[in-house]
Amino acid sequence: MTSSPEKEGGRAARKGDDLPPALRSMWRLCKLAYRHEPRLMLAAFVLSQLSALPDALLALWLMLLGKGVLDNRPGLVYAAAVGLGVSAAATWFLRTVSTRVQRRFRDKVTIALESHVARLQASVATIAHHERPEYLDRLAMLRNQVFVLDHMYMSLFSTLGWILRLGVTIGLLASIHPALLLLAVFAVPTVLTATWRPAIERSAQERGAPANRLARHLFTTATTAPPGKEVRVIGIGNRLVTERRKAWERWYGPVSASRIGSAVWHALAWAVFGGAYVGAVVFVSSGLGAPASDVLLVLAAGSRLSAYIGATVGEIGFLRGFWMDGSRRLAWLEDYAASFVTSADMPVPAQMRQGIRLEHVSFTYPGTSRLVLDDLTLSLPAGAVVALVGENGAGKTTLVKLLAKLYEPTSGTILVDDTPLARVHADRWRSRLAGAFQDFFRFELRARHTIGVGDVVRLDDESAVVTAVERAGANDVVAGLKAGLETQLGPTWPGGVEVSFGQWQKLALARGFMRDEPLLLVLDEPTAALDAETEHGLFERYAAAARRHGDGAAGRITILVSHRFSTVRMADLIVVLDGARLVEIGTHDELMSKGGQYSELYGIQAAAYR
Repeated sequence: MTSSPEKEGGRAARKGDDLPPALRSMWRLCKLAYRHEPRLMLAAFVLSQLSALPDALLALWLMLLGKGVLDNRPGLVYAAAVGLGVSAAATWFLRTVSTRVQRRFRDKVTIALESHVARLQASVATIAHHERPEYLDRLAMLRNQVFVLDHMYMSLFSTLGWILRLGVTIGLLASIHPALLLLAVFAVPTVLTATWRPAIERSAQERGAPANRLARHLFTTATTAPPGKEVRVIGIGNRLVTERRKAWERWYGPVSASRIGSAVWHALAWAVFGGAYVGAVVFVSSGLGAPASDVLLVLAAGSRLSAYIGATVGEIGFLRGFWMDGSRRLAWLEDYAASFVTSADMPVPAQMRQGIRLEHVSFTYPGTSRLVLDDLTLSLPAGAVVALVGENGAGKTTLVKLLAKLYEPTSGTILVDDTPLARVHADRWRSRLAGAFQDFFRFELRARHTIGVGDVVRLDDESAVVTAVERAGANDVVAGLKAGLETQLGPTWPGGVEVSFGQWQKLALARGFMRDEPLLLVLDEPTAALDAETEHGLFERYAAAARRHGDGAAGRITILVSHRFSTVRMADLIVVLDGARLVEIGTHDELMSKGGQYSELYGIQAAAYR
């Protein structure tokens, strides 16, 4: 058995599944913003630094003012007073302008960030990230962060501004005596604890993410409309509240403990700096015998130094804890999405001449060890209607997911004619697919668009939508809507209407029939909510039309998954799966004559209808 090239490439790219380095991730996020809004980003950065400079010079003006007063030098007093006034006015003016520019920059870059994350998640070739718990936790935190991730730029600019203030203040202190530079050394523990705290707290939050996600799920269940009827009928409202509280406490307990522990260490670090600051004042006033103006500078600059260090440490902690963490998750998603296209270098066949072949295909879902498909070797002829049969859990839907490139085989190869499916770009392959599924999504749009999104390029093509409706036998649904195809679906929207589950399913089936010439049409129990007679009539018309119009000319393969054998028997080829393995294959008549598992299942269902 062989592994698919795409899978090997993806495995190499995703080795370890660790988050990328923090600084590199933040740099990538900065480049993303610069790519979208270069001028605004530069303006926001420059203004943030300019607004920091006048504030840092206040200690110098205070020292000169004191010196002018003590030495009776009116000119120096006036110059220092003007400097204080200009610094105060410039700080206010530049901050005001900087705030306005930053707000505009944030508004614009927020749209870019949200679009980027949505595009990345939609472009990932498989759906493993929607089903693996560890990825769900990671993505849940990213979804919470992305709406405020634009603040990272402001936090970064602010941090650099505080560092600029620190640099100026330390320079002023060093002008009195080099030993005062040790104040910056004594500030190092506060910086270390500030960068360490968020990592510890974020780690605790991530360990508790499953419990937090459960708490949110229970809250949503208790407070939203879809589960409302069952919650009230079976009377589990109080139980949901209780379980939600327990889940929240399982998350918050470790997080709270980590916060308290890190806060203690942070307080000790500040105590060390406080002692050094008092020592610096005593050293200058008593040890050096410095003039009063120098002592005033140490008092002013030292007090501002403590404020600047506090602000810098706090901003670095915030940057390190929330914004940098969000940037790492975004960088991980970028890498994860890119890893699936590294080996997709072959085109989609214009038509299928031979069909689809599976050679020794096995599959286990990520994070599990149970084989869902085991050494499956199978040929699906071009132009055929193929039915997949088997009990629940036999691997039918999993096989459909592999054919749609929603997952990669764990081992083995899938070939479209002679082209390895693993080397075909997922988006290009899916552009030649169509399908309808039992677990369809309810697009609450106008009925025209609810159906039309099945082929976006013809979204507003009324004739195409009408044709799809006819193929799906959904004419009665559209006719029953108050404004036909222009009816807004979904009662939560203005003028919207509710339709039954069966009607939603017919509309989803019509959506699956929007594309005229797919290479592969997948019908995975799309009519389970319809009665057997309606389903049989629908697929009988479809199979007859497919053969009449010669789907074999384009090589279209139709995959039908159904538990109703009255529908299955119409297929050209029936594939029977059991326990993750292929047990039988053939036409209805061939399988009935064998008297095997298919014949037995058919007999059981036929007896139930007598």
